Amino acid sequence: MTTFVSIPGDLQARYSRTAEGRAWLSALPGLINSRFERWHLSLDLEPGAQPWSGHGAIVIPVLYNGARSVLKIAFPHPEALVERHALALWGGTGAVRMFDADAASCAMVLERLDAVSCLHSAPLDEARDVWGTLVRELSIEPDERPEWQDFEHIAAQAERWSDELPAEWDRLGQPFPRWLLEAALEVCQTRGAVGRRAGKDVLVHCDLHFMNILPHLNGAEPIGERSYVAIDPQPMIGEAEFAVAPILWNRIRDLSTTAPELALLERCSDFSSAAGLDGEAAREWGLVREVENALWYAGRPRHEGDLARSMWVASTLAGRPLDGLPAAHELPEPGRISSN
Repeated sequence: MTTFVSIPGDLQARYSRTAEGRAWLSALPGLINSRFERWHLSLDLEPGAQPWSGHGAIVIPVLYNGARSVLKIAFPHPEALVERHALALWGGTGAVRMFDADAASCAMVLERLDAVSCLHSAPLDEARDVWGTLVRELSIEPDERPEWQDFEHIAAQAERWSDELPAEWDRLGQPFPRWLLEAALEVCQTRGAVGRRAGKDVLVHCDLHFMNILPHLNGAEPIGERSYVAIDPQPMIGEAEFAVAPILWNRIRDLSTTAPELALLERCSDFSSAAGLDGEAAREWGLVREVENALWYAGRPRHEGDLARSMWVASTLAGRPLDGLPAAHELPEPGRISSN
């Protein structure tokens, strides 16, 4: 039996821009049907309702062995290819539970969560405590299980950035001051594979921002008492402090209006402490990750606001906030592309 599921418009718009994306969109209806047949899924959407979509995947509410679940099919990219390994290693502790997966199609059957109640709307002190608890649960150490073999190492990525960031900075016309680039390169040198002298390797959720933390279904408890888990991990191996950065470039408008720079540094310290992490290492990784983000935005049209936000966060973490940028509370949230 053919199952018809409409493809969300934002997902179609995003992947219609390249030949590879259009090929994936064209194959997606067939992939959905094959997964429904293989896993004996039943569609659990209200008539006329659209499935959910993230930046790089469609998420369809289904019934799997009678349980409310979701079918997630991701556009094949490096993070999606290893997501199932991370979820298998976590086994539902701190992260969404995976029931089944197919490597060839980047498809997974996952437990269904409360998709409208992410941590983004929680008071920051409560969000901090939930986030810190999840990081502690997710920071498992490598063992003999084969899934560990396919993850990239954060320190090795830092070594590559040592070469790639200066080349991109030059290619893009030096979009920010040289000293900010050098601050990021210093982190790469001291925390990369060659300069690293300490640090424990764990499995790291590299995109652990507020909207990637959802509560379980049927949670009527207050926010501070609800049971939350993480989704969309973008997993790597390395220092857990690498995970702090997305908390810093999201919800900037919640920072103090009188001293947002100081408030950002305090947030870095507070969230690190809640997770039992080294706040200085978290600040350093946040700096280099935002410099890398800034260069990505600088090379793409209609991302001027994102570029400004990344430069503000990176320079603030470096201790020298750049002049000429919009005020902190005028910076856009990630994902809001300019219409100009």
